[in-house]
Amino acid sequence: MSVVDLINNTRTTAFSFEVLPPLKGNSIEKVFKTIDRLREYDPKYINITTHRSEIIYKDIEGGLYKRISERTRPGTVAVAAAIQNKYQIPAVPHLICSGFTKSETEYALIDLNFLGIYDLLILRGDKAKHDNKFVPTPEGHEHALDLQHQVNRFNEGYFLDGSKTSLNIPFTYGVAGYPEKHDESPNPESDLNWLREKVKAGAGYVVTQMFFDNSKYFDFVDRCRVAGINVPIIPGIKPINYCNQLTVLPKVFHVDLPEALACELRKCKTDAEACEVGVEWATGQARELKAKGVPSIHFYSMMATESVRRIAHNVY
Repeated sequence: MSVVDLINNTRTTAFSFEVLPPLKGNSIEKVFKTIDRLREYDPKYINITTHRSEIIYKDIEGGLYKRISERTRPGTVAVAAAIQNKYQIPAVPHLICSGFTKSETEYALIDLNFLGIYDLLILRGDKAKHDNKFVPTPEGHEHALDLQHQVNRFNEGYFLDGSKTSLNIPFTYGVAGYPEKHDESPNPESDLNWLREKVKAGAGYVVTQMFFDNSKYFDFVDRCRVAGINVPIIPGIKPINYCNQLTVLPKVFHVDLPEALACELRKCKTDAEACEVGVEWATGQARELKAKGVPSIHFYSMMATESVRRIAHNVY
């Protein structure tokens, strides 16, 4: 059963979370430990993030530097396969534009299809650290919608070179939505128009950017419905785990923290205190979302696995 079907057919609010591929050279055991700590709450699917290459400079002889491209977290496809085979839980690798060519995307699709992984989350991805704005990779895609079109074409059996095959099971996928507007969008209306186009192109569900005020999620869902976007909209929750996230999260992710939450975080003297505030706040969010009957809650668990475990224990 695809993730789209799991979401559409759930009778209660499902639980899901995401993991990061290990840094290159490291074992997958840390990923397995994260899953083992959360498995008892019956995750319906597990997302695996994908990371672009970044430009770094290395010293070479004569006081010169060599500009090279390095990916610190390779292996999304391999990690997805390992998770799905070990746990029999649907794995959802992220497929991104950022840092990837169309050919590299096609290779990933071929591998995923071969491995029996048919669920994707399609994203544009972040800009490179050395760029002021998002710059498409040469021979790559500029927008998530363009990436969707390539996946759709692949689902029809066509490769980039025009040759054709037959797929037994097509890919299904979700896309991202932004309750507080994508930071590059000129206005909420434009942002919603892009999301509507992504759904028209075949997205079976939407997973939201993190938010800390549930009213913004509910308002976003209402606006989506008015705009004719009728697929499930999965709220994404991020537990705060560190004192500095009071300022880092708004800066990096362009989200607002309600003053009630900000006030409590300003009182924290240690990260342990901030973590307690984060667990309490996210538990309240999740309980309200579940009471309102959302089909699933997706947790951004990076650096917060224990917090997610505690929240899941409180809510599920």
